[in-house]
Amino acid sequence: MNTNTNTNTRSHATGTGRRVAVGCAALLGAATLSLAGAAAANAHVTISADTAEAGAYTVLSVSVPHGCDVSPTTRVAIQIPAEITAVTPTRNAFYTVEKGMEQLEAPFTDGHGNEVTERVSEVIYTATTPLPADQRDVFELQLQLPEDAAGETLFFPTVQTCEAGESAWVQLPAAGQDPHELDLPAPAIAVVAASDHGHGDHGQNSASDGVSAADTTQLPLVITSLALGGLGLIAAVIALIRGGKSA
Repeated sequence: MNTNTNTNTRSHATGTGRRVAVGCAALLGAATLSLAGAAAANAHVTISADTAEAGAYTVLSVSVPHGCDVSPTTRVAIQIPAEITAVTPTRNAFYTVEKGMEQLEAPFTDGHGNEVTERVSEVIYTATTPLPADQRDVFELQLQLPEDAAGETLFFPTVQTCEAGESAWVQLPAAGQDPHELDLPAPAIAVVAASDHGHGDHGQNSASDGVSAADTTQLPLVITSLALGGLGLIAAVIALIRGGKSA
């Protein structure tokens, strides 16, 4: 009698222990997936914007997460989409900055009555103090988004040159292709339709009326990782509850 009771007790304890172990494993897996997704999203050169409304003035933040493997970064060259003509780069204390210009095939007259014959095709930051491989930097560009670009994705191919080698973030996804399948995807922003008050703010939209396009190329990966992590947490909780009831 006592022998059977002890055997049943040990059996319940073993079963409960296994369920707790499964629950802990699920929790660990969920946390790992979430962290892995965040790390993958931060591994690429990305762009965020304080507003992505068509026709609006915006400040783009180009984030360079680290050097080329273990080599410090010495130069960052950001290519500007053909639809954009003027760019004002923000100074960076560790770099000199210059604008590469190209002639327009069809000159036009701007809003101030000036004839525009060339455009900014590239913004180049050259390091006076190289960016260490274990540090990050951000380069800001002020510009006006094209008025007719709503619904489009604008790509800013970026070449990161290091003391040893380079990383050319210039790959563009094919139609329907997930950008995360690319080894070195070009940073990009998705342009949205302008709101009724989107054109008059000139890059000074408040948090309530601006539309953020932060890291649009990495958002699906982060969402997927968080979703998988959430499922793992749910599975862990269910396993723990069942284990408690069985005990």
